Amino acid sequence: MARTRAGGTGTAGAERPVREAGTPDDGAPEEGIRAGGARGGATRERLLAAASALFAERGYDRTTVREIAARAGANQALLFRYFGSKQALFGEVVARDGHEQLRSTPPERLAEAVLRSLLHPPADPAGAPGASRSLKTMLRSVGGGDEVSAAVAALGAAYAGALAELSTRHDAALRADLALSWLLGIGLTRVVVGKRPLAEADPDEVCRLVLGTLGHLLDGLPGGAAGD
Repeated sequence: MARTRAGGTGTAGAERPVREAGTPDDGAPEEGIRAGGARGGATRERLLAAASALFAERGYDRTTVREIAARAGANQALLFRYFGSKQALFGEVVARDGHEQLRSTPPERLAEAVLRSLLHPPADPAGAPGASRSLKTMLRSVGGGDEVSAAVAALGAAYAGALAELSTRHDAALRADLALSWLLGIGLTRVVVGKRPLAEADPDEVCRLVLGTLGHLLDGLPGGAAGD
Protein backbone atom coordinates (compact mmCIF):
# COMPACT_ATOMS: atom_id res chain seq x y z
CA MET A 1 0.00 0.00 0.00
CA ALA A 2 1.38 3.38 -1.04
CA ARG A 3 2.50 5.78 1.67
CA THR A 4 0.89 9.22 1.59
CA ARG A 5 1.84 12.76 2.46
CA ALA A 6 -0.35 15.59 3.60
CA GLY A 7 -1.31 18.21 1.07
CA GLY A 8 -4.24 20.61 0.69
CA THR A 9 -7.58 20.44 2.40
CA GLY A 10 -10.67 18.31 2.05
CA THR A 11 -10.97 14.60 1.47
CA ALA A 12 -10.19 14.53 -2.27
CA GLY A 13 -7.02 16.57 -2.11
CA ALA A 14 -5.88 15.89 1.42
CA GLU A 15 -3.19 13.43 0.51
CA ARG A 16 -1.05 12.55 -2.47
CA PRO A 17 0.80 9.25 -3.00
CA VAL A 18 4.54 9.28 -2.43
CA ARG A 19 6.09 8.21 -5.73
CA GLU A 20 8.17 5.09 -6.05
CA ALA A 21 11.93 5.33 -6.44
CA GLY A 22 12.90 6.38 -9.96
CA THR A 23 9.75 8.46 -10.56
CA PRO A 24 9.44 12.25 -10.46
CA ASP A 25 10.13 14.12 -7.25
CA ASP A 26 7.06 16.13 -6.20
CA GLY A 27 9.23 18.66 -4.43
CA ALA A 28 9.11 21.10 -7.36
CA PRO A 29 6.55 23.90 -7.20
CA GLU A 30 3.49 23.16 -9.31
CA GLU A 31 3.97 26.34 -11.32
CA GLY A 32 7.44 25.13 -12.28
CA ILE A 33 6.08 21.82 -13.57
CA ARG A 34 3.43 23.61 -15.59
CA ALA A 35 5.87 26.14 -17.05
CA GLY A 36 5.48 26.43 -20.80
CA GLY A 37 6.45 28.69 -23.65
CA ALA A 38 10.00 29.94 -23.92
CA ARG A 39 10.83 29.12 -20.31
CA GLY A 40 9.62 25.54 -20.62
CA GLY A 41 11.37 25.14 -23.97
CA ALA A 42 14.68 26.30 -22.51
CA THR A 43 14.40 23.80 -19.66
CA ARG A 44 13.61 21.01 -22.08
CA GLU A 45 16.65 21.89 -24.18
CA ARG A 46 18.87 21.92 -21.09
CA LEU A 47 17.63 18.46 -20.15
CA LEU A 48 18.30 17.18 -23.68
CA ALA A 49 21.80 18.68 -23.65
CA ALA A 50 22.60 17.22 -20.24
CA ALA A 51 21.24 13.80 -21.17
CA SER A 52 23.14 13.83 -24.46
CA ALA A 53 26.42 14.53 -22.69
CA LEU A 54 25.90 12.00 -19.89
CA PHE A 55 24.67 9.17 -22.12
CA ALA A 56 27.72 9.66 -24.35
CA GLU A 57 30.08 9.73 -21.37
CA ARG A 58 28.63 6.81 -19.41
CA GLY A 59 26.06 4.96 -21.49
CA TYR A 60 22.40 4.44 -20.67
CA ASP A 61 22.64 2.12 -17.67
CA ARG A 62 25.20 4.16 -15.74
CA THR A 63 23.38 7.47 -16.19
CA THR A 64 20.70 8.32 -13.64
CA VAL A 65 17.73 10.64 -13.90
CA ARG A 66 19.02 12.51 -10.85
CA GLU A 67 22.35 13.21 -12.59
CA ILE A 68 20.66 14.43 -15.76
CA ALA A 69 18.41 16.79 -13.83
CA ALA A 70 21.31 18.07 -11.72
CA ARG A 71 23.48 18.85 -14.74
CA ALA A 72 20.55 20.61 -16.41
CA GLY A 73 19.80 22.61 -13.27
CA ALA A 74 16.23 21.30 -13.25
CA ASN A 75 14.01 19.27 -10.94
CA GLN A 76 13.56 15.59 -11.76
CA ALA A 77 9.82 16.18 -11.99
CA LEU A 78 10.37 18.34 -15.07
CA LEU A 79 12.29 15.57 -16.80
CA PHE A 80 9.34 13.24 -16.40
CA ARG A 81 6.95 16.05 -17.30
CA TYR A 82 8.62 16.66 -20.65
CA PHE A 83 9.76 13.16 -21.61
CA GLY A 84 7.76 10.67 -19.56
CA SER A 85 10.64 8.29 -18.81
CA LYS A 86 14.39 7.88 -18.98
CA GLN A 87 13.92 5.46 -21.89
CA ALA A 88 11.90 7.99 -23.88
CA LEU A 89 14.48 10.69 -23.19
CA PHE A 90 17.23 8.39 -24.40
CA GLY A 91 15.33 7.66 -27.61
CA GLU A 92 14.86 11.36 -28.33
CA VAL A 93 18.52 12.16 -27.62
CA VAL A 94 19.79 9.42 -29.92
CA ALA A 95 17.34 10.24 -32.71
CA ARG A 96 17.86 14.01 -32.56
CA ASP A 97 21.64 14.00 -32.47
CA GLY A 98 22.03 11.25 -35.05
CA HIS A 99 19.47 12.51 -37.54
CA GLU A 100 20.91 16.01 -37.28
CA GLN A 101 24.22 14.62 -38.49
CA LEU A 102 22.48 12.75 -41.29
CA ARG A 103 20.60 15.90 -42.38
CA SER A 104 23.60 18.21 -42.26
CA THR A 105 26.26 15.99 -43.86
CA PRO A 106 26.63 15.52 -47.64
CA PRO A 107 26.25 11.80 -48.42
CA GLU A 108 29.74 11.48 -49.87
CA ARG A 109 31.21 12.86 -46.63
CA LEU A 110 29.10 10.81 -44.24
CA ALA A 111 31.62 8.01 -43.64
CA GLU A 112 34.33 10.55 -42.77
CA ALA A 113 31.92 12.47 -40.53
CA VAL A 114 30.98 9.28 -38.69
CA LEU A 115 34.60 8.27 -38.27
CA ARG A 116 35.70 11.69 -37.02
CA SER A 117 32.74 11.78 -34.64
CA LEU A 118 34.05 8.60 -33.05
CA LEU A 119 37.70 9.66 -33.02
CA HIS A 120 37.38 13.09 -31.45
CA PRO A 121 36.58 13.72 -27.77
CA PRO A 122 32.93 14.49 -26.89
CA ALA A 123 31.80 18.10 -27.14
CA ASP A 124 31.82 20.30 -24.06
CA PRO A 125 29.21 18.77 -21.70
CA ALA A 126 27.94 22.26 -20.92
CA GLY A 127 27.31 23.02 -24.58
CA ALA A 128 24.54 22.08 -26.97
CA PRO A 129 24.16 18.41 -27.94
CA GLY A 130 26.68 17.51 -30.63
CA ALA A 131 26.01 15.07 -33.45
CA SER A 132 29.15 13.14 -32.49
CA ARG A 133 27.58 12.17 -29.18
CA SER A 134 24.88 10.03 -30.76
CA LEU A 135 27.44 7.54 -32.03
CA LYS A 136 29.31 7.39 -28.73
CA THR A 137 25.97 6.90 -27.02
CA MET A 138 25.25 3.97 -29.33
CA LEU A 139 28.54 2.33 -28.41
CA ARG A 140 28.13 2.80 -24.65
CA SER A 141 24.47 1.78 -24.50
CA VAL A 142 24.19 -1.43 -26.53
CA GLY A 143 22.44 -4.06 -24.43
CA GLY A 144 20.65 -1.53 -22.23
CA GLY A 145 17.20 -3.14 -22.56
CA ASP A 146 14.54 -3.49 -25.23
CA GLU A 147 13.62 0.20 -25.59
CA VAL A 148 17.25 1.27 -25.60
CA SER A 149 18.21 -1.42 -28.11
CA ALA A 150 15.34 -0.33 -30.35
CA ALA A 151 16.56 3.28 -30.36
CA VAL A 152 20.13 2.19 -31.10
CA ALA A 153 18.97 -0.16 -33.87
CA ALA A 154 16.82 2.54 -35.47
CA LEU A 155 19.70 4.99 -35.59
CA GLY A 156 22.05 2.34 -36.97
CA ALA A 157 19.53 1.53 -39.70
CA ALA A 158 19.29 5.21 -40.63
CA TYR A 159 23.07 5.50 -40.98
CA ALA A 160 23.32 2.25 -42.93
CA GLY A 161 20.54 3.40 -45.26
CA ALA A 162 22.36 6.64 -46.00
CA LEU A 163 25.63 4.81 -46.67
CA ALA A 164 23.87 2.31 -48.96
CA GLU A 165 22.80 5.16 -51.22
CA LEU A 166 26.47 5.75 -52.05
CA SER A 167 26.76 2.41 -53.83
CA THR A 168 25.27 1.35 -57.15
CA ARG A 169 25.92 -2.34 -56.54
CA HIS A 170 23.22 -4.94 -56.15
CA ASP A 171 24.52 -5.67 -52.64
CA ALA A 172 24.64 -2.03 -51.54
CA ALA A 173 22.83 -2.77 -48.28
CA LEU A 174 25.39 -5.40 -47.30
CA ARG A 175 28.27 -3.10 -48.20
CA ALA A 176 26.74 -0.35 -46.07
CA ASP A 177 26.32 -2.70 -43.11
CA LEU A 178 29.93 -3.80 -43.42
CA ALA A 179 31.13 -0.19 -43.59
CA LEU A 180 29.09 0.87 -40.58
CA SER A 181 30.16 -2.19 -38.59
CA TRP A 182 33.81 -1.36 -39.25
CA LEU A 183 33.36 2.29 -38.29
CA LEU A 184 31.55 1.41 -35.07
CA GLY A 185 34.14 -1.26 -34.30
CA ILE A 186 36.86 1.37 -34.60
CA GLY A 187 34.88 3.61 -32.27
CA LEU A 188 34.31 0.79 -29.79
CA THR A 189 38.02 -0.02 -29.66
CA ARG A 190 39.03 3.62 -29.23
CA VAL A 191 36.22 5.08 -27.09
CA VAL A 192 34.99 2.22 -24.91
CA VAL A 193 37.91 -0.23 -24.73
CA GLY A 194 40.60 2.44 -24.98
CA LYS A 195 43.04 0.08 -26.67
CA ARG A 196 46.35 1.54 -27.70
CA PRO A 197 47.71 2.54 -30.15
CA LEU A 198 44.28 3.28 -31.66
CA ALA A 199 43.10 5.12 -28.53
CA GLU A 200 45.98 7.59 -28.88
CA ALA A 201 46.27 7.71 -32.67
CA ASP A 202 45.99 10.98 -34.55
CA PRO A 203 42.48 11.25 -36.05
CA ASP A 204 43.83 12.49 -39.39
CA GLU A 205 46.10 9.47 -39.67
CA VAL A 206 43.27 7.07 -38.83
CA CYS A 207 41.06 8.72 -41.43
CA ARG A 208 43.81 8.47 -44.04
CA LEU A 209 44.20 4.75 -43.45
CA VAL A 210 40.49 3.90 -43.17
CA LEU A 211 38.72 6.08 -45.72
CA GLY A 212 40.73 4.83 -48.68
CA THR A 213 39.62 1.28 -47.98
CA LEU A 214 36.04 2.36 -47.43
CA GLY A 215 36.19 4.08 -50.79
CA HIS A 216 36.62 0.69 -52.43
CA LEU A 217 33.70 -0.71 -50.49
CA LEU A 218 31.29 2.18 -51.02
CA ASP A 219 31.52 3.45 -54.58
CA GLY A 220 30.37 6.96 -53.85
CA LEU A 221 33.17 7.87 -51.46
CA PRO A 222 36.10 9.96 -52.72
CA GLY A 223 38.75 7.52 -53.84
CA GLY A 224 36.25 4.70 -54.37
CA ALA A 225 37.06 2.25 -57.10
CA ALA A 226 34.74 0.79 -59.69
CA GLY A 227 34.62 -2.85 -60.46
CA ASP A 228 33.91 -5.93 -58.45
